Amino acid sequence: MLNLGYHISHEQFPPGELLRLAKKAAEAGFSCGLSSDHFSPWNFDQGHSGYAWSWLGAALSQTDLNFGIVTCPFFRYHPAIIAQAAATLDEMFPQRFWIAVGSGQALNESILGEYWPTKPERNEQLKASVDIMKALWKGETVTTKGPIKVVEATLYTTPKSKMSVTGAALTPETAKWMASWTDSLITISQPEEKLGEIVNAWKENGGENKPIKLKVQLSYDKNFDDALHGAHQQWRTNIFASDLQSQLRNPQQFEQAAQHVKPEELKKMVNVSDEPDQHIEWLIKYRDMGFSDLILHNVNKKQEQFLEVFAEKVIPELKSL
Repeated sequence: MLNLGYHISHEQFPPGELLRLAKKAAEAGFSCGLSSDHFSPWNFDQGHSGYAWSWLGAALSQTDLNFGIVTCPFFRYHPAIIAQAAATLDEMFPQRFWIAVGSGQALNESILGEYWPTKPERNEQLKASVDIMKALWKGETVTTKGPIKVVEATLYTTPKSKMSVTGAALTPETAKWMASWTDSLITISQPEEKLGEIVNAWKENGGENKPIKLKVQLSYDKNFDDALHGAHQQWRTNIFASDLQSQLRNPQQFEQAAQHVKPEELKKMVNVSDEPDQHIEWLIKYRDMGFSDLILHNVNKKQEQFLEVFAEKVIPELKSL
């Protein structure tokens, strides 16, 4: 069965509005939500960045949706604290919360003013962080010397469910690396050839029978030009290669990098259309590629219109397949 989710974009909307939109997403027929976890937005037009972990408690208590979060469990955080936060949510809302982990971006992590590690260094810290979290969730007392230091950490409130960890990968190389030690994969929509490479790298290196999730970046409006303009206004800073995105340190730098990005360039990373049937066709294609969960992110600002139209014309069609 195809699971359909609604993306909770803390960079674009204040927390109170996101809570209201999450309730509307539940009414529209979505079964889950996926929360970003940012300290800063990507650009000034987005203009928000509420704290996701505080928000999740409210959202889980006020809706019936399951929720996930994409986070970096080290650097500005410590994996023991993320393990505690996840365990707390699962104790209150068993089997309704999941966590996806990635190696982080300077946009969120560089606020500490520390040396920003290379990708291989961050990968080493990410794997160590996941090992720490899994041990803590099992009730173990954990002490490690590195690359993440922990001294006699114990979770006294453990999760009710067996917690799984989803790996967040933007490249085939990361998907290949994560396939053997994470429980599922999440990636974002990209040109079909590149997306296929990520899927194949995952399946061929230990992920064959594990779920794969896709955050579908789209822009729907009743007029194509408005859909394209809305995508460019909000998401022009988000289409760069992952190695560049991980290094830029603040919205100003993202704005500078995107100053020559043209609206037409958005279409290679964002599904832009004013036709619900076209969006259905794209989503079916992703299902046929093997994705079990599709998290829809309408990147423009017109969320209520998106929810209303997709509730009427898109979600029922996908659920009938």
